[in-house]
Order: sequence, then C-alpha cells, then structure tokens
Amino acid sequence: MPTRADRPYGSFPRGRPDAVAEPGASPSPQRERIGAVIRRALPWGAALAGPALLIAISLAPVPAPEDVRPSPTPTPAISEVYAKVAPAVVQIKTAKPDGTLVEAGSGVVIDEAGDILTALHVVQGWPSVTVIFADGTQSRAVVIAQMAENDIAALRPATPPAQITAATLGSPSTVHIGDDAIVVGNPFALTRSLSTGVISGLNRSVQIPGQGRTLTGLIQFDAAVNPGSSGGPLVNRDGDVVGIVTGLVNPTGQPAFSGVGFAVTIDTAAGALGLPPD
Repeated sequence: MPTRADRPYGSFPRGRPDAVAEPGASPSPQRERIGAVIRRALPWGAALAGPALLIAISLAPVPAPEDVRPSPTPTPAISEVYAKVAPAVVQIKTAKPDGTLVEAGSGVVIDEAGDILTALHVVQGWPSVTVIFADGTQSRAVVIAQMAENDIAALRPATPPAQITAATLGSPSTVHIGDDAIVVGNPFALTRSLSTGVISGLNRSVQIPGQGRTLTGLIQFDAAVNPGSSGGPLVNRDGDVVGIVTGLVNPTGQPAFSGVGFAVTIDTAAGALGLPPD
C-alpha cells in the first residue's frame, strides 16, 4: 500500500480524481445516450430553420411602388402673358382727307411678314391707314382682305420693322366659360393697355347697330374694353390669341364698357388670310 511519502502533497487535486479512460476504451452508456439524443435532434433543428427563414422573409413588409407623377406645368403669371403678346399689338390710326391722323383702334401681328388682324369697322371707309408697332415703327398699311360678315380685316404694312414679333394663335376649342380672358389694346389711345376678366359665354350673336347685320359665333367676356380696344387680341392664360375684339354692348347706347365685350374667334378671323390656327 502506498504511503503518504509516496503521494506528496499537491500531486492530486482534493477529492477523488476522475477515472482516466484507457486508450481504445468504449464510452460509457450514459454518454452514448446523450450523443444519440443530440444527433437525433439536429436534423429537426436544421429542417425547422428553412421554413422559419422563409416565413420571416414572406412576412417582411414589401415597399409599395412609388407613384411617380410628373409635376403639373405651372400656369404663367398674367405679367408673363402680357410680356408675350404685347410686342405683337399695334396701334391703328386712320387719316382724315386733310391728312390728320385719328386714333382708331388696335390690331395684332400674326405672321413674320407683319400682316395684321383687326376689326373691319376700325379701318373701313378711311382713305389711309397707319399702323404703329411696339418698337415705335410707323408704316402705312393697306387692307388686303376683309370679312364683313365677321367684322374682320387683314392689313399689310408697307414698311414693317426689321424685327417683327408675331403673336401665337391658339384654338377656340380650348376656350371654356370661366377661363381667364386677357385683352391687350389701345383704349382711349392708351397704348398696349391690359385688362383681365373671364370668359362669360360662347357662341353669342350680336346685331351691329345701324348696319342690320348680325355677328355670330362670338366669345363673350367681361375684361374691360373701350373705344380703341376694337381689333386687339383676346388672349388665353398661355398667351395665345383666341379671338379678335370686335365690340361691346352698352344698354344706354353709349360707347362705354358695361361689363360685356365680344370677340370673333381666331379661327374665323385668321380665315381672312387663310391662316387657320395651329
């Protein structure tokens, strides 16, 4: 039997040392059972991991596609509309037999040749007509076409300016009641004056006093017009000409604005020159 001297203090830890398995010895039955349980459990865990991951992916929120819409084109300001059309507006003066010029009305340049649309009653019966462009250029003009049934005349200047600004013609089919009505003209010789209102009616008919003729298919508006405004352009919010101002209605018979103005549609007016709007 070994003595204390044969086992010096510190050779073994306190308590009974674990048995050391002999090399090649079989594991204990208990360890075999634990290992079998672990081996049997692993396939189930691996099998469950796939569905769990699939469920997690399926339940993850899918971002909705963005509803990308183009931004609406901003409506031009009235000042921008005026800046577009005013350079195309002309002042029309007629001459008495003695050569004295008389303020007559307005007109609008509609092509690069400098041809002008105006109201026929502005120039009819006068021996000569003078037009004054926005840059101050003055020129004699002649009537090259007229449509008495629509109170429309087309003028051609003898000496147009070197740089001509023509208005853009719109389409009356785009005009609706309640739309903006913008008029630029020369009321009371106040050159290129701006007035605004709304479109009040469409396809109106008006009898011309003292002439026994009726104008039809007119645009009614409430932008202010006065003597000198006739022949000027009625413009939409895009700055396109949709009509030529022909007159106003006043229940007193006076040539003063009472809230009702009329314009010949631009498709009818441009027909005097064979120029249907774009």
